Amino acid sequence: MPDDMRQNYDVAAALAEAEARFAEANPKSGAAYADACRGMPGGNTRTVLFYPPYPLMLARGEGCRLFDLDGHAYVDFQVEQTAGIYGHSEAKILDAVRAAMSEGITLGGPTVREARLASLFQSRFPAVELVRFTNSGTEANLLALATARAVTGREKLIGFKGSYHGSVISFGPYGNSLNVPFPWTFCRYNDIEGARAAIREIAQDLAAVILEPMTGSGGCIRATPEFIAMLREETEKAGALLMFDEVMTSRLSPGGLHGAWGVKPDIVTFGKYLGGGLTFGAFGGKAAIMERFDPRRPGALAHAGTFNNNVLTLAAAIAGLEEVYTPAAATKLNAAGDALRERLNGVLKAAGVAGQVTGIGSMMMVHLTGEALTSPEDSGKVSPDLRGLLHMAMIERGYYMARRNMIVLSLPMTAVEIDGLVGAFEDAIRQYRDILPRA
Repeated sequence: MPDDMRQNYDVAAALAEAEARFAEANPKSGAAYADACRGMPGGNTRTVLFYPPYPLMLARGEGCRLFDLDGHAYVDFQVEQTAGIYGHSEAKILDAVRAAMSEGITLGGPTVREARLASLFQSRFPAVELVRFTNSGTEANLLALATARAVTGREKLIGFKGSYHGSVISFGPYGNSLNVPFPWTFCRYNDIEGARAAIREIAQDLAAVILEPMTGSGGCIRATPEFIAMLREETEKAGALLMFDEVMTSRLSPGGLHGAWGVKPDIVTFGKYLGGGLTFGAFGGKAAIMERFDPRRPGALAHAGTFNNNVLTLAAAIAGLEEVYTPAAATKLNAAGDALRERLNGVLKAAGVAGQVTGIGSMMMVHLTGEALTSPEDSGKVSPDLRGLLHMAMIERGYYMARRNMIVLSLPMTAVEIDGLVGAFEDAIRQYRDILPRA
């Protein structure tokens, strides 16, 4: 903790002082941000990465560490919003990409790599009988939802308030003014009776229900087994499809959460880390659904995309699944995450602070509130100032995490980095204990 810190009288004042210290410590980032504003609105082309007074400008990464323009080093617990599971310099990934690049970057035709990656998906994720590749999780979700409507011949969709399925399928704090105009019915996550009633009410017109089995940006709140069981039962009765967005959560066990829980959705979407750190998305599921894309069939569904089978991503993805994020590695990383979450909750309890760290395995989020959290909407129970204060406090101590207070693990992390995070978190809570909500 910096020597000149004084106890602040409220959260807003503490945040203002933290932001002032941030600006003083990061002048090169400030200058680079000002320059960026000349070419991009708000100096930004990815909204989630902005925070006041301006975001750190990152210069490079190595292992599980990041380095900014001002020469500061950080342990990276933001992990590219879960996509950076391999860290920033995994040799097997780099070697695979270099080898692929030496053979040509955009070949304009099929290669054996896409079939090899498809086979890995089939062996890894139980719900995937056939799969198609895209370039992002957003794209995967858009195509999966469009597929559900085409296959069922129905138009309506059910989603959950506060959830996020991509930049144009956003039901959370970023607003929905840019959403694609699908006809949505919204329910509350984990509300069994409310969602059951909604499904039954529009059953004849319902194409699909989409949810994350544990919300990602929506608070790392898991769906209860009873809620999942109801959705599976009611969608089958309605003749609608159950769609799991596992863009983030597929990292939480060797076979994703649907594999860990023994649930078989009709369609599953993927993205983030599965591209080995390069742009990637995929959607797969039951053969009876996915076969509709077979171009040998009369009236086949069309799915184009210049970079769907780009050789660099395919090479990185194959190396990642075959050689690095093996089932054993997935099990070990998520066990480490469970242990870390327990320790962080212990810090809050020992300090007498009303708070909780939710999540599963290697994904978690800090919520400085003692209120019950059962839905992504509940993340709003924590003020943005509180989230901002903890974010600034951790950056000040050399730990880079998401502004929303999401913490994610990556494979290069060891006990040294995890112990360091716990110590920094304990120090931040101690510093601001008197202005944090009391248990």
